Amino acid sequence: MSESKPAPDTTRQVPAVTGEDEVVDLCRDLIRMDTSNYGDHSGPGERVAAEYVAEKLAEVGLEPQIFESHKGRASTVARIQGEDPSRPALLIHGHTDVVPANAVDWTHHPFSGEIVDGCVWGRGAVDMKDMDAMTLAVVRDRLRTGRKPPRDIVLAFLADEEAGGVYGAGHLVREHPELFEGVTEAISEVGGFSFTVNENLRLYLVETAQKGMDWMKLTVDGTAGHGSMIHRDNAITELSEAVARLGRYEFPVRVTKTLRHFLDELSDALGTELDPENMDETLAKLGGIAKLIGASLRNTANPTQLGAGYKVNVIPGQATAHVDGRFLPGYEEEFHADLDRILGPRVKREPMHADKALETTFDGALVDAMQTALRAEDPIAKAVPYMLSAGTDAKHFDNLGIRGFGFAPLKLPPELDFAGMFHGVDERVPVDALKFGTRVLDRFIELS
Repeated sequence: MSESKPAPDTTRQVPAVTGEDEVVDLCRDLIRMDTSNYGDHSGPGERVAAEYVAEKLAEVGLEPQIFESHKGRASTVARIQGEDPSRPALLIHGHTDVVPANAVDWTHHPFSGEIVDGCVWGRGAVDMKDMDAMTLAVVRDRLRTGRKPPRDIVLAFLADEEAGGVYGAGHLVREHPELFEGVTEAISEVGGFSFTVNENLRLYLVETAQKGMDWMKLTVDGTAGHGSMIHRDNAITELSEAVARLGRYEFPVRVTKTLRHFLDELSDALGTELDPENMDETLAKLGGIAKLIGASLRNTANPTQLGAGYKVNVIPGQATAHVDGRFLPGYEEEFHADLDRILGPRVKREPMHADKALETTFDGALVDAMQTALRAEDPIAKAVPYMLSAGTDAKHFDNLGIRGFGFAPLKLPPELDFAGMFHGVDERVPVDALKFGTRVLDRFIELS
């Protein structure tokens, strides 16, 4: 009698996709959602992205909550239980809103999520739907495969970061602080990206500090009159001269703790001592990150809007301007004193939106986990701290005592102008960088 063959195993399952497999599609999906933030409520809002994120988290067993602070302005929050819930929790947060984009200025449509030349193109590709996608990909993979994180993780996908976070992180911190109970540390955007020094060293810049924000309105009152007359008290003239002085003024270099640490690391990497008072030559060597580092050397105040008058033959009685001011940690008072001196007594300065500066040290177990995770995927990696010239939602979470870092790991081609794509045209992220970041984040969570 012949031996019967064993019956086929019909219970065998096709292996699920990994986080690395799906991160690109997640990123493309998010980019295709127009979540443009115009600084008011005239845009489409973030609701569609909040629901998408909630669906992706619910598919792997989480119970996400959507919080809508204003019609359409929605954020999604979920908590993953860790192996040891008694440990302090980690927050991973990202925003789903983006700055507006004019399609005619782009090589590929900003809300298409096209893959061209090995990159995912579109608004939000680097700011910051790439990190949102990497976070989703890692979390979904870990939960599908039953890999709990070592400690609780709170996930927050937030509205309104591009306009200060009032309707996103700010709302949650004010109205729902219990969501972040036990959280002591956080990671988010604009950090963890690479700068290739040479074939033996690649620096990964981790954001440990942020400039403070002071958006202000300047006003000069003058005497109204007929445009044909000789006029000595023209508000436009007075304001224009003050704005020109401010726009051309170069604030003094101030060496913060973060800048000193960064310069020391860069000095070692380049094999030369760097003088912060003479950085032009050094910045020229930094390629695409020169803009980020250059803005961390000093306070800045850039005029961005002017307004006056209603008719060509009428001298207005008032002229206004708006200025985007940013100050270094520890230098807010000096910044305001410099402003008043430069503008002069005729200019009234009125704050429109202000936020604090942040700075933390580059040490501790979380920083060690970043370095180890990076080195596991890139043997020539070295994590170094830097200061972001702008701000993120980390400022809101700082109000809850949460220590924040910018760590959205990306291994980038040396020729890519990464900093120039923030709020710029033709924003894109390499496919390989997304997959690299997914692997690093997964290791980081395991180590943290």
